[in-house]
Amino acid sequence: MDKKAILLDKKDNVATCTSDVRKGDRVSCHGSAEAQVTASMDIPIWHKIALQAIPKGEMVYKYGEVIGEMLSDIPRGGWVSHENLRSVPRDYASEYMQGREVQ
Repeated sequence: MDKKAILLDKKDNVATCTSDVRKGDRVSCHGSAEAQVTASMDIPIWHKIALQAIPKGEMVYKYGEVIGEMLSDIPRGGWVSHENLRSVPRDYASEYMQGREVQ
């Protein structure tokens, strides 16, 4: 039986599982883009599954935006969690101002 996940942007390298996933389950990702991946480990509901191998130091994309940096290598189908992902500081003010006139 296929499990489901939400894939919000075609740039994303992770998707959010909508049920508990067991190692070996096939996960079909739907949303703004589509993908399929086989889980390489158990992943709890509402957690992220890697759509490709993501090496240590690489950025993780969700919502089409960087949500963090990998602290260790994660295989395709692996569980991306707070234990292997760190937040990356961002300058939201200047990102917001890009392309806007300053008054």
